[in-house]
Amino acid sequence: MSLERVTDPRVVDPKLTIQISRVREKGRRPNPNPLPLPQFMTPGASGCDVLADLEKPLKIKPGERALIPTGIAIAIPVGYEAQMRPRSGLAWKWGVTLPNTPGTIDSDYRGEIKVPLINLGKKTVTISRGDRIAQMVFQKVCPIEWKEVQSLDETQRGEGGFGHTGVNQRERL
Repeated sequence: MSLERVTDPRVVDPKLTIQISRVREKGRRPNPNPLPLPQFMTPGASGCDVLADLEKPLKIKPGERALIPTGIAIAIPVGYEAQMRPRSGLAWKWGVTLPNTPGTIDSDYRGEIKVPLINLGKKTVTISRGDRIAQMVFQKVCPIEWKEVQSLDETQRGEGGFGHTGVNQRERL
């Protein structure tokens, strides 16, 4: 099966070009076997999988966090952002997720992408070189202009916040 993206004829501009480079922190040797670049694993995938670029396996104990290098830096066009999101399999099977999800990568950031992981599970998890640790999704960013006003228009919801509609259908009756 080909993993090339399927082009929907209804989409006006289906491809966004992202410049990417492999980076190394000071003191880390270049690897003669570079990891694959982030890739979409199925034709309908929204996010591309990002890999851990570790020199040796890293254990994350329950309740611990770790910042995982990816070995890549990207140049995102102005007007876009990249969002780092957890991989559902890691979250469900092991309790490993991102503590700041989605994590935003701004268009003016040029450093190495590092992914913060947290182990919310009950067992120590080992992250190894080449493991798929997160998904990167690209989104348009809408420029805004603030317009300060004395009051906002009324809505049916009003100021109702956290949990104001209840948890189940019985609470709404």
